[in-house]
Order: sequence, then C-alpha cells, then structure tokens
Amino acid sequence: MTGQLNGLRVAVVNWRDPWHPAAGGAERYAWEIARRFAARGARVTYLTCRAPGQRRRDRVEGVEFVRLGGRFTVYPLVLAWLLARRGRFDAVVDCQNGIPFFTPWALPRRVPVFQAIFHVHDAQFGLYFPAWLAWVGRTLEGPVARWTYRRHACTAISLTTLTALRERLGWTGPVYLVPVGVTIPADDPAPREPEGDPELVCVTRLVPHKRVDHLLDLAERLRPHRPGLRINVIGRGPEHDRLAAAIADRGLTGVVTLRGFVSEEDKAALVARADLHLSASQGEGWGLCVAEAAALGVPTVAYDVDGLRDAVRDGVTGWLVPGGEDLAATVERALKELDDPVRRAEVTAACRAWAAEFDWERTADRMGDLLAAAVRAGGSSTADAGAHVVHRYGDDHPRVVEGPLRDEMLRAPEGVRAVRTATPLERLLGRADG
Repeated sequence: MTGQLNGLRVAVVNWRDPWHPAAGGAERYAWEIARRFAARGARVTYLTCRAPGQRRRDRVEGVEFVRLGGRFTVYPLVLAWLLARRGRFDAVVDCQNGIPFFTPWALPRRVPVFQAIFHVHDAQFGLYFPAWLAWVGRTLEGPVARWTYRRHACTAISLTTLTALRERLGWTGPVYLVPVGVTIPADDPAPREPEGDPELVCVTRLVPHKRVDHLLDLAERLRPHRPGLRINVIGRGPEHDRLAAAIADRGLTGVVTLRGFVSEEDKAALVARADLHLSASQGEGWGLCVAEAAALGVPTVAYDVDGLRDAVRDGVTGWLVPGGEDLAATVERALKELDDPVRRAEVTAACRAWAAEFDWERTADRMGDLLAAAVRAGGSSTADAGAHVVHRYGDDHPRVVEGPLRDEMLRAPEGVRAVRTATPLERLLGRADG
C-alpha cells in the first residue's frame, strides 16, 4: 500500500489546520491522512486558512502547508491558487465543512477529486447565520456542490452521513466510506473506581450546535439526589463566556467546570477517571470524542442523532437517549447499570474492543487505496456506488472494497473466487465479518 502513493502529488484542502484555535475533528482527520500520505512517499500540500500568528508557509512532517485568507476569503483564494497551478497535482482531497471548496472548477478534468464529507450541515446554518446567508449555505452545500462534483466522488466518515447525503442533499453520485481513526494513549490513565458521587465529562467545542446548555439542565436535575455530582467540560469556543455566566447564575459553580483547552495527557486523565462521557450535540458526522473515550474504557451517553448513533453502540458501549426521553433519565439509567461492578467491567471491555476497530493507519490505507486507484483509472467515480467483499485467488483473506479500487480488482486477470455485497457493519469497519 505504501508504494501506491509514492511520488503522487496530493492536495488536501481544509478550511483549518490542526493548530487553528477553532480546529476540531475534521481538521484532525485531514491532518492524520496528510501526514501518513507524506510518510508513504506522496508529495502533500495542505491548503487552508491562516489564523492570527500563523505563518503563511510551513512544513511539518513532510507536509507543505499553504495558508491563505480567513474564514470566508480562504475559499476564493484557494481556488485562485489552484488555478495558477492546474498541472501541479495528481489528486485532491477536498474537505467539506458545510461548504466545499469546489476544487473541480480550478483543476483539469483528469485530476480525481474526493470530496470528504464529515457531516451534513443543512440544519446548522440557521444557528450561525441570518436567514438569507443560511439559505446561501444550504444552496452551496446541496445543489451547487451536487453539480460541481458530479464527475467525482464523495467520502463519508459514517453510515448516517452517507444516508444524509442521499436523503437530505439528494446526492446521486458515488459515496465511499472512510471512517475516522482513534489514537490509543501510550500510557493508559488508570480508570476511576466506582464511588457514590459520579463524575461525568464532556469533550466538545463550545459552539451552539453542541448544546452544552443541556449539561447544565442535567446538573440541575441530578444534583438534588446526587449532591457530589461533578461534570467537567473540556474544550473552548465562542460560547465560553455565556456558559460561564449561566453556570454562575444557576448556582452550578463547583458542579459544572469549564476546563477550556487542556493538553492531550490531561484530557486523557480527566476522561479516564469519569464514569460517563456525555454528548449533547444535535448531530455529528461520527463522534471522534466518543471513540477516544471508548478507547479509555469510558462509555458515552448521547442523543440518538446522526453520527452518534454510529459511534455509540446502544447498550454495549454507551446509551442513546431515545425519542421522548431526556438526557437526565438516560444518564441515571446508565449510572445505575454501572453501579454493578460486573456490568461496569463488561461495558469497559466492550468500549475498548470497539475503539480498537478504528485506527488512523487503516483510515489512511482506505483513503490512499481509493486515491491511488482513481489516479490509475483517471477518475474517482464508478458506476456501482456499493461496497463489496471480494475474495481473490491466492488471497488469504477477503477484502471490503468499493469505487475505483473494487473496479480495478474485478478487472484483474488473475480473477476472483467470490464477490458479495458488504453488510453495513463490514463497510464501516472495512473488513469482512468472519
């Protein structure tokens, strides 16, 4: 797999880099892929915006960073930069964070583009922008993007993101699944022993659609009969000051603590000692924080919404809040189950096993295989948008493949022993069941 990318010129385009003050899971995904592509011999350029204090050009782990413009101006500036260098790249990973970069407008038709979709933003535009600008955002994300990328393909990080692309954006072209990875801590912090007073944690950006206010409601509901309750909120964002004032106004100081930005080591320690990880988000592409908590053996309580219903295996690695039930009721039910040491050990083991299914190296393998096959084929699209389990003669194990890679394998002269449609779980995990 390493040799397939050797020498290829790849552009990874994302509106932020992982060191941007507002960076989140999408930036982590783009960076983990970019650095691994570079380690495998690709010549990678990461195009992004420039936060105050950041250098315009940089080089990190073999990846060349080009920073252009700010939150909105980065889009036209990246297009102009690519247009001036039309023949420089063999393939592009175009990350959509609500609005794509429309890179096909600036590239030759022969250059395959993968539009990496983390989640569908249609419902979120109204939380951040006035009505007219929200309409512009939904139009760009939907019909304009659908037309622009019609000869190319999308990658989605979860099954519900794939479904949302089809049902909410009307996407008819191929969509391939390339999920996120999880970094397993080298020094696994010691888990917290169950005690009478629960400690909960939430790792999130402090932005409207994450709905951190729901955690304040939760604290008010649980505090009367769990007076020692503590909720740590790890993360930063524009909602910080408003949330801090709300905590003080509602008398929750000492119950809910906004930790802000903390080091990876401190974050792992805070999560590992918690009884539960919480997510009140109205929707995600997947839930990287959920998977990272699971890697530490900590289950998550989240709403049954896009992305989170993929990341949380209800009743196995956490609990999903069913329709009609509030967050507090589900958290109480989860804490009662975890009071049983046998049940706690069972959930902890299941969390670790689930997180181990996701690895950044495998993520890079899947994206890299698709990208290299698309370059060889001269395009990222395919006539069959499904995923298949392909067992070739001479192979010890069948593979789950899709898109140009699947097409290439089926055309190989040595032939195949068997082909069948992959199940949704096989498609997510990238391996054949059994």
